[in-house]
Amino acid sequence: MNDLPKNIGMPATTALIGRGITQLNDLTKLTELELKNLHGVGPKATKLLIEEMKKRGFSFRQEN
Repeated sequence: MNDLPKNIGMPATTALIGRGITQLNDLTKLTELELKNLHGVGPKATKLLIEEMKKRGFSFRQEN
């Protein structure tokens, strides 16, 4: 089971699950740039994921 937003679309969901991301808080392991560059996750899905992360108080891993 995953808690990714349903409105991000199947290609984005499939791409994220393929990367081992099944929960929204799993995105905290990525930088924002890594999410934006993830094949299969388009701009609409990226925007929705970022908005949902902010709502829940999550943030991306910071680049070093």
